[in-house]
Amino acid sequence: MPQDPMDFEWSYWIEWGRERILWLLAGHLLVSQMSRLLVEKYKPWCLMVYGMAACWLLLGIKGFAVILLHAAISFAVAQFQLSLLTWLCSLILLSTLRIPAVEETKRKWYDTENEYYLLLFTVSVRCLFCTSFSLEYCWHAPNQKSSHSFPWMLAYVFYYPTFHNGPLVNFDEFSEQMRRQEAFSVKTNLSILIVGIIRIFFWWCLAELMIHLMYIHALYSSALPLESASYWALGGLALAQVLFFYVKYLVLYGVPGLLLQMDGLKPPALPCCVSLMHSFTKMWRSFDVGLHRFLVRYIYVPMGGSQSSLLGTLLSTALTFAFVSYWHGGQSYLWYWGALNWLGVIVENGTKRILSISLIQDLI
Repeated sequence: MPQDPMDFEWSYWIEWGRERILWLLAGHLLVSQMSRLLVEKYKPWCLMVYGMAACWLLLGIKGFAVILLHAAISFAVAQFQLSLLTWLCSLILLSTLRIPAVEETKRKWYDTENEYYLLLFTVSVRCLFCTSFSLEYCWHAPNQKSSHSFPWMLAYVFYYPTFHNGPLVNFDEFSEQMRRQEAFSVKTNLSILIVGIIRIFFWWCLAELMIHLMYIHALYSSALPLESASYWALGGLALAQVLFFYVKYLVLYGVPGLLLQMDGLKPPALPCCVSLMHSFTKMWRSFDVGLHRFLVRYIYVPMGGSQSSLLGTLLSTALTFAFVSYWHGGQSYLWYWGALNWLGVIVENGTKRILSISLIQDLI
């Protein structure tokens, strides 16, 4: 039975996974386990070299140079230890991905659109990693200088399991866990690997069944069936789409999450089932946990967050969603999506504040 071809993200990453990425991830696993077994002290540098080689192999010398250049510029600007300047640098680097002349130049480097998109997706995610390192550099104490060096930045930026599509791991968590040397057990790691592969295979089979039998995205691409459907049917289609999105990211984040565990790191929690969520706030906290931690640590809290005035809370939340919309591409529909999510979070938090008033609680 033919599959629904309209979900670009799933088709794209599955195709790349089958061709090269899964093999490169297997190579990372081998290098990681050998370095943990033989040269635990040098594990970060072994993985850094492997990640750089894998990047060169997939994206070519020019793609590798772009990512290295982004890292070098971010590190140079971070030397001023000014958070505002670091953010300005990050936004400028991110904006270069949307300059038509730059896009056309990068397209000419590759034979196919898929190869260009791989560079685009990879650089977008690397921008977040460079931002995380640079802000941590701005905030680090003098006695932490050795763990905030340029080699550590490269080890973080070129860490291969999270290289192309995440999940996002903040630098403070990465460096702390990577420097921690733990007892290595082949038997324990093997059991984690086998159980993890079985779970991911089950999720992948479920996603393939949905993509072959339900045709959710094909229905959404045509206005005619949507116009003729009842509101109950439209609600069912919407639920089916978000459930597929959830299962898809169990696979896309489950694979790198398993490798993070094998490397002795703690991966961000996998997405929580959308059927268990009933609020915008919980959705943002528990679906993409790595991205949520990034947004809270580097945007929401520095801007004042919930500890500031009502206006300050509104502003910090608005800036958080504005960045998410811009990072995802900045198209008009993404700004609408971000604004609606911001409104949902504000309404929920406002309702909680009202319900926490003692008079209201007494009435209830």
